[in-house]
Amino acid sequence: MLESGTTFQHSPSYLYSSESVTEGHPDKLCDQVSDAVLDAIYAQDPAARVACETATSTNFIAVIGEITTTAKVDYEALVRETVKNIGYDDPDIGIDYKTCEVVVRLHEQSPDISGGVTTALEHRDSDETYDEVDALGAGDQGMMVGFACNETANLMPLTISLSHDLTHRLSIARKEGIIPYLKPDGKAQVTVEYEYGKPKRVHTIIVSTQHSADASQDQIKKDVLQHIVGEVVPSSLMDADTTVLVNPSGRFVVGGPHGDAGLTGRKILVDTYGGVARHGGGAFSRKDPTKVDRSAAYAARWVAKNVVAAGLAERCEVQVSYAIGVATPINVSVETFGTGAVEDSLISELVAKHFDLRPGAIIRDLDLRRPIFAQTASYGHFGRSDIDLPWERTDRAAALRADAGLG
Repeated sequence: MLESGTTFQHSPSYLYSSESVTEGHPDKLCDQVSDAVLDAIYAQDPAARVACETATSTNFIAVIGEITTTAKVDYEALVRETVKNIGYDDPDIGIDYKTCEVVVRLHEQSPDISGGVTTALEHRDSDETYDEVDALGAGDQGMMVGFACNETANLMPLTISLSHDLTHRLSIARKEGIIPYLKPDGKAQVTVEYEYGKPKRVHTIIVSTQHSADASQDQIKKDVLQHIVGEVVPSSLMDADTTVLVNPSGRFVVGGPHGDAGLTGRKILVDTYGGVARHGGGAFSRKDPTKVDRSAAYAARWVAKNVVAAGLAERCEVQVSYAIGVATPINVSVETFGTGAVEDSLISELVAKHFDLRPGAIIRDLDLRRPIFAQTASYGHFGRSDIDLPWERTDRAAALRADAGLG
């Protein structure tokens, strides 16, 4: 019988894969439009309620949902600017920011939902006045998961970290003209071989990138190996048996919304931990932070990252759940997969002591009522070193470590 832990930790050879997509992927285009709407509104009205979905197909974008705000936003112009910044400026590739059809259908949030969120169940029958931290109820029921591990400097799984770096590098190579024939759509997938729970080597890399019609497959492979893979994946992780596949389907000229319809919230594993951790099911982009699908997932990552940064565990998964209209979480559960330096029960006690996971407290402590969300809508919401995100800070690690008696 195995000791405590998982097959992942006890196997001498265990393969795991994660993927990322570029900002030009149709689903990611939608995420960026929805979060651009949120940021534009928050720049004027930080108390707004936003639930904004986006859908796209060939030269078409629809923005729908529920928004309650005093902000004045030119939604069509905002959509076109977002599409332009992604790089869709040519009708020959199926969508052009200048000519695409933009349809906007927005209305106010349901008063039934609004009432439950504005005043939590704990205070609904009271005549007293409470500040937002005490009064705000969860915007919906559900469970959210945060994760961290010590595989990388940013305390993310190596598979998703490398995948994001590859797709981000594709974007840089396209925008800076390093590989001039690249187009906005693309994907990467990385498979890592683990030995007893530790990364051993990169087993397989897959890069698929949209390109102009005149680019040959031989040239694409040569350039991707040199300018993408060679710039991202450490040579120490690759060996003679590492497989690298570039555009394995062959020609990839038709892409973006012309190749596949896109919708907000369809890349939830790309947005999080690449499938390494569990997922509550709720997407992030389109939602203001009163929606715990977003804010509590950010807070759970903050908790897990501080636990790992404090040396309390090598791997940490935090689940938090809520009832709609209720401020206090139903549960806050910690799992360290047998890697804890102290008992999980002690870690749970320390989490309860150092983190207030009521929605209003999360918004306060992470300062979420500001326009910081559009930058998260591509290349992952977690483990980002290129942008400053409050839930990535390890500002409570020292206190956790001290209280755990680890010095």
